[in-house]
Amino acid sequence: MKKILVCRETDPRETRTPLIPDDVKKLTAMGFEITVVSGTGKKSGFDDAAYEKAGAKVVPSNEAGYKGSEIVLRIMKPASAEGLDKDTLHLSYLDPFNEKELLNDFAKRGIQAVSLEMIPRTTLAQKMDVQSSQTSLAGYVAVLNAAARLPKILPMMVTPSGTINPARVFIIGVGVAGLQAIATAKRLGARVDAFDTRPVVEEQVKSLGASFVKIDLGEMGQTDQGYAKELTPEQIAKQQEAQAKVCERSNIVITTAKVFGRKAPVLIKKDVLDRMMPGSIVVDMAVSTGGNVEGSKLFENVVTDNGVTIMSGDLLERQVPYDASKMLSGNFTAFLTHFYSKESKELDINLNDEIMRGCLLTRGGEIIHERFKESK
Repeated sequence: MKKILVCRETDPRETRTPLIPDDVKKLTAMGFEITVVSGTGKKSGFDDAAYEKAGAKVVPSNEAGYKGSEIVLRIMKPASAEGLDKDTLHLSYLDPFNEKELLNDFAKRGIQAVSLEMIPRTTLAQKMDVQSSQTSLAGYVAVLNAAARLPKILPMMVTPSGTINPARVFIIGVGVAGLQAIATAKRLGARVDAFDTRPVVEEQVKSLGASFVKIDLGEMGQTDQGYAKELTPEQIAKQQEAQAKVCERSNIVITTAKVFGRKAPVLIKKDVLDRMMPGSIVVDMAVSTGGNVEGSKLFENVVTDNGVTIMSGDLLERQVPYDASKMLSGNFTAFLTHFYSKESKELDINLNDEIMRGCLLTRGGEIIHERFKESK
């Protein structure tokens, strides 16, 4: 397997590309044959000529590139596997917990489907971890978006006209996005509080200069993938009550609490929003999985009756497509390099490798991943 197709995304809101010209050049030098769909890099700053100069062939459409391609790279999940050759290795986000029909379609057509979300969060796989690379950028953008909308500045200023107190920013959920949001808010001069259900992250929060909000929720922990474990209804209620007090005094609240494969917990309800200061901003970064904030809407901003703005925080990495594409491309390149055989100069799908075993969902006409076999 060495013939790679780089698809153009069909969602008009998508701005990223799976592979940038610099990495095309690296992979071509290794022996891969790369075809790129025209326009795939346009929104992220890479034109067709740059891909051709790097050694890629350019075709007019995804469909035109499917025939003969052995490896297909795209970012978002496709509508179906139609048009792909049997045994093609297809890499993209797949949303496997919610896309049973798509998984079955991949299996039925004999496609080998890799879910980017399922790449194990291990030290060895860190370079391939698209979740971390993209959510880190999203955490940065979330703060900038909120700061641009907030009717006050973030840093403290002492002026002849008087002193301006720093804005207060509250980050709920200290994963990759949360940590980047904390770091960005601190760099902009805000006073930052943060909370996570995993007490183990307190040291990381403090190392960035923020205050860690302690809420006793009883026994907590994290999954083997590094995500926070799902809370009980009693724990969620206790968290909501304690967080409300911090929200009331905050100018910006950013929620990042997602539970992998499940609906996001609602952490900020209408009664809390009603008590927040007019002009405050809440960014819901879990809106695509149900939302942490009551009343949040995907790709829309909502203003409450008392003047609090709830901003959609979904896929914010699309706002910085040049760097988002560079990081995504690095993730794809690391994956392909890891499974590259120097002897055959081709990609070797090795199910004895824990990374491949963790993210390859379909093969040989079957759903082979243990967590999704019941999707049949």
